[in-house]
Amino acid sequence: MIVAEVKPMAEIQETIKKYGKVLITGCGSCVTVCLSGGAQQVEVLASSLRTAAKAQGQQLELGEETQVRQCDPMFIEQIKDKAAGYEAILSMGCGAGVQTMAETLGNIPVYPALDTVFFGGADGKGGFVETCAACGQCILSRTGGVCPVARCAKSLADGPCGGAQEGNCEVDKDTRCAWQLIYVRMMRLGQLHILKEINPPKAARVHPARLKREE
Repeated sequence: MIVAEVKPMAEIQETIKKYGKVLITGCGSCVTVCLSGGAQQVEVLASSLRTAAKAQGQQLELGEETQVRQCDPMFIEQIKDKAAGYEAILSMGCGAGVQTMAETLGNIPVYPALDTVFFGGADGKGGFVETCAACGQCILSRTGGVCPVARCAKSLADGPCGGAQEGNCEVDKDTRCAWQLIYVRMMRLGQLHILKEINPPKAARVHPARLKREE
């Protein structure tokens, strides 16, 4: 999933300071799971902004709304009429959600309340860890389900750097070496021979990427 975190309050306040009526919109997908941009977080942010505005003697009217997914125009269309009654939108979606909302709503300015951090999953300790770099050319079938692009500090895709110490990354001592994990996993699977194969370099990515589904 996409993992994001709320921007500093001072930055959010600076972004919307010239507006008197703002709609805060959350997303019911990834950022709800990582506790950054769901309905509950929308409520908390709105409350904090109202309190700050009152303390500063500012007039600020805030609306609250949460879509199923902000990255799908179909769901944004459902709030078009409501959004038209506001001067600006403060999105608690990921970067993709902010852009989809901005394009769909047209003339209403849309601002991000979150910083999109990475693609990842829960670490089982109440946090989240990056596990995918969305490189577009997945090699997990050759690395035992461990992504070296995302989980190696140097994104080495063809083998370890040689600097790991006791199985930990030389860049971050608290992180297991991705290639150590790959080696152990492939050994358990009886597939170490795959690591000896020479893999061609990945093709350069062209941005923005597109995916068209066949009917």
